[in-house]
Amino acid sequence: MLRTHTCGELRLSKNGKKVTLCGWVQKSRDLGGMTFIDIRDRYGITQLVFNMETNAGLCSNARKIGREFVICATGIVKERSNKNFNIPTGEIEIVVQEFKVLNKSEVPPFTIEEETDGGEELRMKYRYLDLRRNPVKKNIILRYEMAREVRKYLDLKEFIEIETPVLIKSTPEGARDFVVPSRLKAGEFYALPQSPQTFKQLLMISGFDKYFQLVKCFRDEDFRADRQPEFTQIDCEMSFVERDDILETFEGLAKHLFKKIRDFDYKDAFPRLPYNEALEKYGTDKPDTRFEMLIQDITELAKGKGFKVFDSVEYIGGICVKGGAEYSRKKLDALTDFVRKPQIGATGLVYVKLNNDGTVKSSVDKFFNREELDKWTGNMEGENGDILLVLAGDRKKTLYALSKLRLEMGKQLGLMDKNTFTPLWVVDFPLLEWDDESQRYHAMHHPFTSAIKDDFHLFKTDPGKIRANAYDLVINGVEIGGGSIRIHDKQKQAEMFRLLGFSPEEAENQFGFLMNAFKYGAPPHGGIAFGFDRWVTLFGGTDSIRDYIAFPKNTAGRDVMIDTPSVLSDEQLRELSLKVVNK
Repeated sequence: MLRTHTCGELRLSKNGKKVTLCGWVQKSRDLGGMTFIDIRDRYGITQLVFNMETNAGLCSNARKIGREFVICATGIVKERSNKNFNIPTGEIEIVVQEFKVLNKSEVPPFTIEEETDGGEELRMKYRYLDLRRNPVKKNIILRYEMAREVRKYLDLKEFIEIETPVLIKSTPEGARDFVVPSRLKAGEFYALPQSPQTFKQLLMISGFDKYFQLVKCFRDEDFRADRQPEFTQIDCEMSFVERDDILETFEGLAKHLFKKIRDFDYKDAFPRLPYNEALEKYGTDKPDTRFEMLIQDITELAKGKGFKVFDSVEYIGGICVKGGAEYSRKKLDALTDFVRKPQIGATGLVYVKLNNDGTVKSSVDKFFNREELDKWTGNMEGENGDILLVLAGDRKKTLYALSKLRLEMGKQLGLMDKNTFTPLWVVDFPLLEWDDESQRYHAMHHPFTSAIKDDFHLFKTDPGKIRANAYDLVINGVEIGGGSIRIHDKQKQAEMFRLLGFSPEEAENQFGFLMNAFKYGAPPHGGIAFGFDRWVTLFGGTDSIRDYIAFPKNTAGRDVMIDTPSVLSDEQLRELSLKVVNK
């Protein structure tokens, strides 16, 4: 090794010891007869000292060193006179006796400090430099630590990590596939896996009763802060289990990670919230339960009073914002603009201020008297000083808009502490959802999800009411993962394909290999997949999964560092029997 120690490990106990350090120059300071250089590696920073009086040549050479030069320095550990207690090595320095430049550096395009002057696009172009910054480095180390703890826990539970193929068959359900053309089979394509779903089910049939994998998955979908075209799942499957067995096992994994990574010790079982109740109370199947502010249905109280906006709609609901009566007209107008955004879709906002002096001020005073508004207040558990915010319209769309309004109020009022975690399981999802455009059912999760046994009779009479034997883990309004008990019976799987509009030939073409495997003794099984990137981001306390991926794509799905996606040469296209058609 070129170095005897790292730049983060030396302490006063090594005083007087001769050491050699290697790393990058963080900064250099010339103070008359002394020159100080901070040398950095992934472990930390150590101060190097050059003295003009004792070694003028060495000191002069040190003054020629620029930021990000890679150097090797040998010297004696000495106690610092001006200690820096902000860093672990701040009580010592190295009096340099010899050093050499291992590699020079040009001036970086942005400062490599805790807080940098580089914008996100510039930093992504030079991601290898951005990774040197301490906050980014900590994010990548956090990711590694979580992956390590996942493997530790699952190993103790006797799970086996098994790799599954990356080049697979394209299937019609779910998001768009990324496809890979076959050179040897012109006109035929592989797909990159959106998940290893069918393979982990085949592993259960193979007798590997506890499987897991930290696996790359790929989905060609629109991008946002918590999405990337390639992402990582903690993918798991178990045989001879029921729903409670899976929830207990992977609630244990969550508690293990909370303890090891965030030092939170959860003793109680995570709450279980039925899907319909989640929609009614929070407007979403990903509820943030760090704060109350539950949605209340006031349809029966508000309809039929001569207010056309309310009288013509399906649903009227609202939230009670504690202490919100002090909101000014300007703030209320801003909230109205917020709910009218196209991505939220409300047509307007009604408010009722419950002033501290006991008076009530409403935007619908002309249509509702005090007694009627008091009924709203009682229903929504309002008190003096609060404000009621009410939306109306189509039930599903209005609940969605209320969920967004609730989160916005939680954000404005500081109710979403990133160091508070409220995990819960959402259960009893619908098995199917109807699509008006295609005039058929689609799987809420995927085609291999089993129904709850009590609902089997609905397959022939009322498929839309069938509940899935499925579950999601939600933490702070983020869906961390989800799974289900799978169909393991060939006849039930065929019935599911029929409901989804597959002809027997289409089902055989797409999933014949799985249906054939069911002939040879498929055990009852189920599993779960966690969005590993999202979980790391949640524990890291930021909003974008890009912060925790070493080489991410930007919001347009582009890697600006290596400039991809890119065009293929004419020769490559000919080899693949492809022709590019411009839209």
